[in-house]
Amino acid sequence: MIQIAPSILSADFLHLEKDVETVNRYADILHFDVMDGVFVPNISFGPPVLKYVAELCNKPLDVHLMVVNPMNYLEPVKAL
Repeated sequence: MIQIAPSILSADFLHLEKDVETVNRYADILHFDVMDGVFVPNISFGPPVLKYVAELCNKPLDVHLMVVNPMNYLEPVKAL
């Protein structure tokens, strides 16, 4: 089975709600890359934005933790 899982990094952050609504209508999963700036360069966002988008999105979230200390991120991610 093929599933559509766009990355939130491709969203227009000035119109984030609109882009999440597009995911709600047309995608199966919403993909997040969480970067800490140590393991990989930080070009994403952290738990506060993830929490906000999770409240808007009615699709499952796929969270890719590209971080040195993933244990520091588990509680905020599990709370979604």
